[in-house]
Amino acid sequence: MQPRGISILGSTGSIGTNTLKVVERFPDRFHVVGLAAGRQTDRLLEQIARHRPKVVSLSAEAPEEDRARVRSEFPEVQVLQGIEGMVEVATHPDCDFVMSATVGAVGLVPTLRAIEAGKNVGLANKETLVMAGELMTRAIAASGRALLPVDSEHNAVHQCLDGRKHHVKRIWLTASGGPFRLSSLEDMRRATKAQALNHPTWNMGRKISIDSATMMNKGLEIIEAHWLFGVPADGVRVVVHPQSTIHSMVEFEDGSLVAQLGVTDMRLPIQYALTYPERVESDLPPLDLGSPMSLDFHPPDHERFPAIGLAYRALAMGGTAPATLNAANEVAVAAFLHDRIGFLSIAEILAETLSRIETRAAGDLESVLEADSRAREEAERLVARTAPIAIG
Repeated sequence: MQPRGISILGSTGSIGTNTLKVVERFPDRFHVVGLAAGRQTDRLLEQIARHRPKVVSLSAEAPEEDRARVRSEFPEVQVLQGIEGMVEVATHPDCDFVMSATVGAVGLVPTLRAIEAGKNVGLANKETLVMAGELMTRAIAASGRALLPVDSEHNAVHQCLDGRKHHVKRIWLTASGGPFRLSSLEDMRRATKAQALNHPTWNMGRKISIDSATMMNKGLEIIEAHWLFGVPADGVRVVVHPQSTIHSMVEFEDGSLVAQLGVTDMRLPIQYALTYPERVESDLPPLDLGSPMSLDFHPPDHERFPAIGLAYRALAMGGTAPATLNAANEVAVAAFLHDRIGFLSIAEILAETLSRIETRAAGDLESVLEADSRAREEAERLVARTAPIAIG
């Protein structure tokens, strides 16, 4: 069996580095064809030295000296940059599987082009389906290839369904509740970056950690689940499960609930996506069912976490509204991380942007990208008018 060619979009991030760990465990099954990274050039150089890809791409903002370093140390590697470079990595003829693990809207075009080029795609970039679910699902149907969710929640749903599409009543997405699960609104109003980034269960990047703190990650996952599994918005629910042992559940029409449990390690869903439809032995420790264990469930508090309701609202609006919501969220989260706004202002900016930006049909890429651009401009105006919260 020839090793399968793998390209990774976002290779230096959490999902990307864990994907490479899985690839390293199965050298007879996988080899790296392409890597697209952000600004972590030192880490990228280490990855190139270890995996010897044919093509790499740096972010559009990476300085020329970074590209020069890569070319100098690895003259045999094609070095590209920006969205165009990511597209080349994602569509390389020697690549069969693309791990889409970038953060944010930057992953949309390369992931769509990978699907159109007939690649199987592991999707860890939820923003892609949030922004352009109609386009993505249409492209997958036309390609006949697989779109395999890598986010732990959607990966769990995929495992629970096991190919079954009928008689599904609800999908239950579990949420840890984030660092402010038990916090008051006043505490959240004065929350610091350090507090918001301190996730109780998962070790993640800065943007997704803030999304978890606001529970916007669950809002994005609601929209993603709608497109991935073809269920209506009211067929996707969120339940707070602090232990993060159950990664999600599917409720069938007869009342049965099927749940996927496992250790909290992203290598598990990554390996599932890479080896699907096979099941291959993992080197991760199993969930210890021989020890006492509690499984708690609570409804989410929509007053303290309004982002969930905003996601349902965007889905109901349809068209480009989810793309608007996602763009506003990226702007607001970045503003919070740069001390420009307070924590609770994130959701306020999302709601206001969603109200101000006209919703249009989302049948083509240009419409989606235009909505993304307009929403970012409006969200930036709102950020500029919002006073940061003084801490201390």
